[in-house]
Amino acid sequence: MKRLDIRDPGFEAEFSSLLTAREEQGQEVHGPVTAILAQVRQDGDDALCALTEKFDRLPLTAEKLAFTAAEVEAARAQVSPDLLDALDVAATRIESFHAAQMPEGIRYTDDAGMTLGMRWIPLDAVGLYVPGGKAAYPSSVLMNAIPARVAGVERLAMCVPTPDGIINPLVLAAAHRAGVTEIYRVGGAQAVGAMAFGTRTIRPVDRIVGPGNAYVAEAKRQVFGHVGIDSIAGPSDVVVIADSATDPRLIALDLLAQAEHDELAQATLITPDAAFADTVIAAVETELKTLKRSAIAGASWARNGAVLVVRTLEEAVSLANRLAPEHLELMVDDPESLFAHVRHAGAVFLGRYCPEAVGDYVGGPNHVLPTSRTARFASGLSVFDFMKRTTFLSGGPDALRRVGPAGVALAHAEGLEAHALSISARLDALAKSTPNA
Repeated sequence: MKRLDIRDPGFEAEFSSLLTAREEQGQEVHGPVTAILAQVRQDGDDALCALTEKFDRLPLTAEKLAFTAAEVEAARAQVSPDLLDALDVAATRIESFHAAQMPEGIRYTDDAGMTLGMRWIPLDAVGLYVPGGKAAYPSSVLMNAIPARVAGVERLAMCVPTPDGIINPLVLAAAHRAGVTEIYRVGGAQAVGAMAFGTRTIRPVDRIVGPGNAYVAEAKRQVFGHVGIDSIAGPSDVVVIADSATDPRLIALDLLAQAEHDELAQATLITPDAAFADTVIAAVETELKTLKRSAIAGASWARNGAVLVVRTLEEAVSLANRLAPEHLELMVDDPESLFAHVRHAGAVFLGRYCPEAVGDYVGGPNHVLPTSRTARFASGLSVFDFMKRTTFLSGGPDALRRVGPAGVALAHAEGLEAHALSISARLDALAKSTPNA
């Protein structure tokens, strides 16, 4: 864990090193993923079955790739009513927030008499990748599937690995609540390949969304262009800006809530109080002693954790903007005043009673967010990821007379004769038909 003080002469160099460490990590998997995708593209279902047996230790036939409705219902029956209610609370809030995002089209007539506009159209089919095994997150099912449904996508195909044939029943219950009926027990790069290229059993989709390991991330990178993707996910991260009026144990728990995701997760505290920083560090060590995932959280904190001491909260926000975190907590008396200066963050959590964990489950906004400092130019998952824009324009003779000559001039300037003639031939015809116009 790094502890840096902005007053120290070497702070800028150390902070720059921290920024570099936040770039995407992971093993070099380009070659193996390329081979897997080629195998799936060539052999289809046979490749999926062979690769699932190899990587997930699960022998399958093509007929068993998909979960049946009966299997999904049996899984739901294993989930307690309280958990099903909790899923419903989360799903309802996610639906409500994303419904509020739905855009309206544009249509207007300009001074030249041309009618211009833009229409939003949902994608036909979307593939959802859901991690399985150790990283089984039912909440991610809701966060990926519900915005697609709200956007109007008709077909959702979900792939989830089932190592040794094991599936978290809550994952299937979440899929059911989100309206997903097409679910396959396939994971890894082979699942991405199946959704991108299609097999006899799994029809291809138009966009693939959802987090995964290094193989999944690389597979999404390689199929991009053939299909759309949401993003290339890197290690998850949080930056917490806190003052000394905050309970240090709560800040420690917020940091560990991020660290327990996996060993590559990154948790950072920025505070103007050096003594408070030391208290939080001690609280982290205390909480690690009893945390069930202490080995994972401890490794993450030791390797990637950071505590930055600054002079003012304004300096804290400035550093946070440079870090461009996936999640940013403002645990201070007046979070709104700091929030006004936040430019780069995937999601921001304002106030001491709104930790990032709320956003992971029941907040409403999406928890699929830009990682690895990509919040500088990217946004979290939304209904816009499942829609596309089509522009349109129409105009009669008068409109063409007004704007056409400028188009002809520009086409000639670019040396594109047919472009110019496409417009000028119509202008000539109009002139002949209405010589006094």
